[in-house]
Amino acid sequence: MKKTLFGSMTVVSLFIFLASCNKNDDLPPEQNGTITIENVLDSKPLVESGTFKGNGTPPVILPGQSVSFSFYAAKNQRLTFATMYGWSNDLFFAPINPGITLYNSDGSPVTGDVSDQIRLWDNGTRVNQAPGGAVMHPGTAEAGTKNIKEVNGMDDYGHSYLPASRLMQASLQYDGNSKFTFTISNKSGGTANETPFSPGVWTISYVAGGNQLLPEPIYSSGKPTANGLTDIAEMGNITAMNSYLTQQTGIFTPLSPVLVVIYQGAANPFYKTGENDRGEGLKDLAQKGNADILAGFLKTKPGVRNVYVLKEAANTVLLPRIGGAAGGKVSQQLSLQPGDRIAVATMYGFSNDWFFATTGNDIDGSQKGDFSSLVGLFDNGTAVNQYPGAGITQANLAGTPLQESKTIQPVPNPNQYNTLPAITNIIKVTLQ
Repeated sequence: MKKTLFGSMTVVSLFIFLASCNKNDDLPPEQNGTITIENVLDSKPLVESGTFKGNGTPPVILPGQSVSFSFYAAKNQRLTFATMYGWSNDLFFAPINPGITLYNSDGSPVTGDVSDQIRLWDNGTRVNQAPGGAVMHPGTAEAGTKNIKEVNGMDDYGHSYLPASRLMQASLQYDGNSKFTFTISNKSGGTANETPFSPGVWTISYVAGGNQLLPEPIYSSGKPTANGLTDIAEMGNITAMNSYLTQQTGIFTPLSPVLVVIYQGAANPFYKTGENDRGEGLKDLAQKGNADILAGFLKTKPGVRNVYVLKEAANTVLLPRIGGAAGGKVSQQLSLQPGDRIAVATMYGFSNDWFFATTGNDIDGSQKGDFSSLVGLFDNGTAVNQYPGAGITQANLAGTPLQESKTIQPVPNPNQYNTLPAITNIIKVTLQ
């Protein structure tokens, strides 16, 4: 009996051992991988720039004439411009830096006459003559280098000038949805300073952290002229300055903390184009850059194995490349099983509700390499769009989004406001 009992126990123990071995053998082997997301955008500091000119030949703005142009702007952004005082050797009109105030402290748009923010400036490159004594030609060069200086009633040679607001009327009209129309009127006729205004340039700087990225894009008082301003001040020629401003104009956007989802299944677990936002937290990611709500919801979904929200240590958001410096980057080590797919999402920070995401053809966890080509830019359809980086209701520019209800769709390029770089030139996603 004892031998039989001992033998029975041995068989049972062996069965349990073998069963345990078979169970472990059924588990798929895990492999490690590291996903990295980078903001690789070569950013620009100016969100918009342009030119203006009169309708005649030459295209100057004569006394009694006006010219208008339109632009978009968010809170804390300013409008600046420059145009030549035509009957001078090197004088120009421009607002006090960083430019004309566009919103009141309560967030309401400024409208009406803003002429009191305009000044007359001496470029410091030519000897001044009496008002009207110069006829859009350079004249005699200044002895030595002089800095740009405001002409406040009288220049360095004793010539008198009326305040700029007596010669130029500047007014703002608000057209809605962050759009303004700015009008310059020449009212110098009949004054001692009667003059045409030359063609001019204008621009709007991006704002990040409440600060202008390029607060003095056209001139700096007390410093030497630069970047083609002399051609405007001496000859009314905007070509060089317009080229410089155009090179400084383009896209600037941070990327929000990045959502990374590891899941098993055929469909992306948090969105599908052609459908409305599911109310699971994607709206918060797309409008505010807050991925935590969606991450929490995804953790409860069948098939979702792991969820991460990756933040850049120094700034939380991933800043673009600025002045040659590297952009923000985040990485996460992953434990991956056969059949795992990886979905990624992050907000286009300076938008109303745009988000980057893998396009539904998500990353195969068994592969390695650069998967940036699988990323698309989408409109979440939950907030009214405005000019990227210049919208009064964009959450990351101190605004409150205007709600709408549309299906999720790819953002066209060019879109209704501007042309974006290729997505692979904005966001890079690699798995190693």
